[in-house]
Amino acid sequence: MKKFLLAIILLGASLHAQTFSDFIDDLNAAASGDRQAMVDSFMAATTTFPVIEADTIANFVYQGTATSVSIPGDATGWDPGVLPMSQIAGTNFWYRSEIYESNARLDYKFVVNGTSWILDPRNDFTVLGGFGPNSELRMPNFVQPLEIEFYPGIPHGTLSDTSFFSSNLGDTRTVRVYLPPGYDSSSDRYPVVVVHDGLEFVTLASANNVLDYLIDEQLIEPVIGVFIPPVNRTEEYAGSLQDQFELFIVDEIIPWIDTRYRTQATAESRAVMGASNGGNISLVLGFEHSDVFGNVAALSSNVQSSLNTDAGNQVAPDLNIYMNIGLYDIPVLIPLVRNFRDVLEANNYNLQYAEYPDGHSWGFWRGFIDDPLQMFFPGPATSIEDEPLSPDNFQLFHNYPNPFNPQTTIEFDVRKSANVVITVYDIRGQKIDTLLNTRLVAGRHKLSWQAVDLPSGVYLLELRAGERRQVRKAVLMK
Repeated sequence: MKKFLLAIILLGASLHAQTFSDFIDDLNAAASGDRQAMVDSFMAATTTFPVIEADTIANFVYQGTATSVSIPGDATGWDPGVLPMSQIAGTNFWYRSEIYESNARLDYKFVVNGTSWILDPRNDFTVLGGFGPNSELRMPNFVQPLEIEFYPGIPHGTLSDTSFFSSNLGDTRTVRVYLPPGYDSSSDRYPVVVVHDGLEFVTLASANNVLDYLIDEQLIEPVIGVFIPPVNRTEEYAGSLQDQFELFIVDEIIPWIDTRYRTQATAESRAVMGASNGGNISLVLGFEHSDVFGNVAALSSNVQSSLNTDAGNQVAPDLNIYMNIGLYDIPVLIPLVRNFRDVLEANNYNLQYAEYPDGHSWGFWRGFIDDPLQMFFPGPATSIEDEPLSPDNFQLFHNYPNPFNPQTTIEFDVRKSANVVITVYDIRGQKIDTLLNTRLVAGRHKLSWQAVDLPSGVYLLELRAGERRQVRKAVLMK
């Protein structure tokens, strides 16, 4: 457990190591004339802000002349009135302590004097958002996604822009296409992923870096990415222009891509992806046009009511679906997503679903572009003799905690008696250990995995029962 110990020197007397709460108590107990010196000593001695204690306590600190300071962000729906900071009388020191999950990652800012929105001046971590950069809270067990970085030493795909006029919508927009490394020197045909809010997925979520990394690491097979921006976002993705937008994608974009590039022109080789309302239109395209798209990724998604009906009626039974939601997401979305998850599971869709302590932001979404791509288009490093999954037979849940050090719990359902094998592989598919190999009766089972001798990294947990299998990722962080 990480614990920040504070040592303050005041008037020649040493205040012994203490927690942040102890420091606040000492400040309040000190003579008013001594408090500012204590604050200045603390600020000089502390190098990392917010101050994190016991893995779950975030102590936000602001120093400056102000009449009020608050902390809007993902955790508050960006409402500046939810988390006001407290000032120590006689000082320019403001603070607030909050409890979050040990692997939480959240955007936030400070609002000073009710009107001035600023970055946390003492936090070096920032992340791009739709309205500019935000400060980023990284709790100790948050794992920064490696795949979003630009690595100069690996091959890179190419991006090209086309001004595309839609006859269905009567407007023009810039469509950006990613071609994987080696495209021009090969005769291969490639899967396609169509991405909504596409230009922001490149500029704010580094999607091209993600594709470069996943392809180079052989975590996915090389794919063509088609990044499409909206013109009238709300109406196209979830409103009066939705039907026209569907036709724009299905009757204009897809034929154009299939004609212009070497694609694998089948539904199982096409995916559609988006976040928020972009996730909604992705789901709509999957259910309404499953002959075109066999794979759908919806991040922090809105879910219009007709989708529950479509899923309940099994109008696209072969659809592969990835969904996630943040625990600090827009409150109305969380029950919508969970309810839709239940409908999908009840109707035996091939669903990968996850919840994370994160918010409705690009900082969240950029870290999970890789999961659906690995689900839809696994490369040699993740393809371990892939067999079809039948939810009627079993279900492997996400291990917890995740990330973990060094122990985690693996929970799974066996819905009829079977010989069950749980195997651990490294990220390149090399077998590490067999955790279980025995016959189990129907029901929910769990086991503990102690990864004491393994290095930090991403591992694959494979559950196999007969000819059926399912794989989850586990992150060991020491």
